[in-house]
Amino acid sequence: MIEYIKGELTELTPALATVEAAGVGYGLNISLNTYSAIQGKKEVRLYVYEAIREDAYVLYGFVNKKEREMFELLISVSGVGPNTARMMLSSMSVSELCGAISTGNERIVKGIKGIGKMTAQRIIVDLRDKIVALGIADEIPAGGTIATPINNAVRDEAVAALTMLGFSPAPTQKVVIAILQEQPDAPVEQVVKLALKQIK
Repeated sequence: MIEYIKGELTELTPALATVEAAGVGYGLNISLNTYSAIQGKKEVRLYVYEAIREDAYVLYGFVNKKEREMFELLISVSGVGPNTARMMLSSMSVSELCGAISTGNERIVKGIKGIGKMTAQRIIVDLRDKIVALGIADEIPAGGTIATPINNAVRDEAVAALTMLGFSPAPTQKVVIAILQEQPDAPVEQVVKLALKQIK
């Protein structure tokens, strides 16, 4: 099994990285997170997941082991294939995805392109305990709770309102949680107004 490929980054697109190692150019499917992390670099080391099927031999590359572990967990869920898992890791960072799954936030998971309600529920049920047990998300305490207690109803309503305004759910939730940690009693309208000033 290939653990990682280290070499010269010869070509890079948001979906594919070509790494030349010992005279061989390896084409690795990557997420947007990995793309952002390796952009502009000449030498890279990408951790590899090999997907071997009857009709294809596909390599997926990850900037670190945590992203690869998250990918492997996602594809272990029934109904989630490698491309769906890559889409999920392109829509959110590993820690954001861990946060959404460990806190059971179905709305955020379902907000990712290609993820329906049933799949989102299955991902949360199957992976919630595994994420905490594996320690993939260092910043999430055991049990998957957020350090400062926040008003989940206000959070969900604010995120829903901002999502309807066209903002992406993952970064929106991050901003809303930060606001509620500073101002736990803020009403939905105030949270949305503050978030609108902060979301890029």
